[in-house]
Amino acid sequence: MSKPDNSHEYFARCAGGFEQVLADELRGLRMRRVRPLKGGVAFFGELSDGYRACLWSRVATRVQLVLARVPAADADELYRAVADVAWERQMRPGATIAVDAHGRNDKLVNSRFVALKVKDAICDRLREVCGTRPDVDPHDPDLAIDVALHQQRATLYLNLSGASLHRRGYREEGVQTEAPLKETLAASMLLAAGWPDVAATGGMLVDPMCGSGTLAIEAALVVANGAPGLIRQRWGFEGWLSHDPDLWEALRAQAQQDLLPPQGKPPIIAGDIDADAVRIARDNAQRAGVAGLIRFHVDDAARLARHLHATRHARGGLLVANPPYGQRLLSQRDLPDVNAALAQAVEALPSGWQVALITPDTSIDTALGRTPDHTIACHNGPLEAHIRLYRDAMAHRTVQDVVSLAGAQRAVPVAEVTSAQFATRLRKVAKERSRWARKTSTSAFRVYDADLPDFALSVDLYVGTGPDEGRRHAVIEERRRPKSVDGLLAAHRLSDAAALASAVLDVPARDVLVRPWQAERDARRQDTSDPLPLTVSEDGFAIAIDLQGRPDTGLPLAMRGVRELVGTRAKGRRVASLFASSGIALIHAAAAGASATTCVDVFADRIDSVRSAMAANGFAGKRYRYACADARTWLEREAQAGRTYDLIVCTPPGWMAPREEGGDWELQRDHVDLLRQVARVLSPTGTIVFAFEARDVRLDQGSLRDQGLSVTDASSQTLPPDFVRSARQHHCYLLERS
Repeated sequence: MSKPDNSHEYFARCAGGFEQVLADELRGLRMRRVRPLKGGVAFFGELSDGYRACLWSRVATRVQLVLARVPAADADELYRAVADVAWERQMRPGATIAVDAHGRNDKLVNSRFVALKVKDAICDRLREVCGTRPDVDPHDPDLAIDVALHQQRATLYLNLSGASLHRRGYREEGVQTEAPLKETLAASMLLAAGWPDVAATGGMLVDPMCGSGTLAIEAALVVANGAPGLIRQRWGFEGWLSHDPDLWEALRAQAQQDLLPPQGKPPIIAGDIDADAVRIARDNAQRAGVAGLIRFHVDDAARLARHLHATRHARGGLLVANPPYGQRLLSQRDLPDVNAALAQAVEALPSGWQVALITPDTSIDTALGRTPDHTIACHNGPLEAHIRLYRDAMAHRTVQDVVSLAGAQRAVPVAEVTSAQFATRLRKVAKERSRWARKTSTSAFRVYDADLPDFALSVDLYVGTGPDEGRRHAVIEERRRPKSVDGLLAAHRLSDAAALASAVLDVPARDVLVRPWQAERDARRQDTSDPLPLTVSEDGFAIAIDLQGRPDTGLPLAMRGVRELVGTRAKGRRVASLFASSGIALIHAAAAGASATTCVDVFADRIDSVRSAMAANGFAGKRYRYACADARTWLEREAQAGRTYDLIVCTPPGWMAPREEGGDWELQRDHVDLLRQVARVLSPTGTIVFAFEARDVRLDQGSLRDQGLSVTDASSQTLPPDFVRSARQHHCYLLERS
């Protein structure tokens, strides 16, 4: 069936995940043959319909008119087909153009090349027909052409909207808050949450973390029946030959007449703890023409109740928020405070209110004590996030009653009801370990080690001593997730564990550090977190650590037994420690009467940490030396100088990438070569203490015997009592000359 001559084919693009929301919106705008596709929605209509989509769509990021579909098996075919299009009928003389392309096929794999080929074809056609080539303006063209390549064909679009439709025009460039929510994403979130229906029945909207006010302003535009494109000053169709200025102005005038007055409508409440952000939000609302519908305030979200006195007259409502993320605007340590404030805001809502949040952090479900009824995956800028919709946030809320080690009773919201068993097990083990730690003058120890299969994670407790007396921290590290485990369920268990550990261990929520297993992928990257120093004790020694350090805190707890073993063998001996993970063993060695110690590590900051720890325990002077060098380079230098050591502690990580070499070192493959080099600087009666944490690494004893070294397995002897469940990955060997 052929379409009428006055009917056009359009494609409205939108953020991924909101295709159905956009399709419903376009049907509401009376568009024809609406069909949601990946990345947008196709529809048909007259020229006025294309204009109305530009003017009225709250969700679309771009509205495109289909100009042609052409063959594009290769570059030459694409060029010829584009050059056959009558471009002189599309653009006026002197207009500037820009071409954007996406997609690929077997022969056309570079989108920039495709865009260039299309641009050349258009310009060559216009030069041939009109005598002049148009200028290219990639930033603000009069006519923007989009090319979508799929298999052997390309679709050519005229971008009617020009710049992305999220640029409504009410923001002042350069004065906005950091990482503001795009207007189209905010509107998509509101429509997905059913805000038009809530507003139509007299419901209210509240945003307790409003930032620059985008959610509140977009909500107000819905209430005021305000066309989101009404105050935009620039459109992509203005350089198009078929543009009808009279029709466009008539549609704008009608939209202006359709604006509803604010009188008689429940106010939209928007607040933020940042006064500057609220000032920016007020200015944005003023420019958008909806300031009369929004009641702004400066306050913490946790105190939302004091601003909700009008809700008793409202018929239900919707709380929305784009809270700051741990990956975006704040430290991960601040995230529990943000979640707690948001949870208090939700608790202040009357029964029946709905909640819609955009965040990548599933820990908000734990803070609220329930899981969302529906989620929509999306991107907020470059970050993967989810719209989380809770139909009645206070209904079916799950709260666990726990008793802390200090005897305090606490009610802890959790996302999963099964998390109660974790709290019970954690308290039992932590109570036993705490008694043992007090007897051994140790204040950093493991209190949970994947004891329950469903909670495959470890919990380490760090209690400050000396200058940090009274401070308590916990580090929760998730084990690698099997593919069979549901990712969301595992994330909920991890955030529940963090909340319960905070309550059980008497650790402030912001002092519980959570490391999901994905963090292993980033282990080789330099850590950018702010340092978190803490002084703890081990066997009575004071040790300053960094809880934010990578790959460990500076005090690997699983190596405690190795350090104690070094202390029993160090008296009167020259002791060397390779790698900072064993540097603290030198404190035990010095205390036992070692004649000299040397600490070797490639990172200067780790050397400085060991030096400070030695000095803090009274071990300073020429007997205690430090070498900032790659271990293998240092060993080669010492061997050439003829220096030897009586006790060498070697605790390599699973990988090493020395700065000066830029290469990787793999433990299983290269440990024999490393130990061969260590043996070159070992005194005739000396001992190598070789220890590592790895489940799948096996010591090649045969090759070591060929090197003239005998091997004694001391793994069970050096396994700390709080790491008995991790015995399979703890290895310690004593190597001596045969």
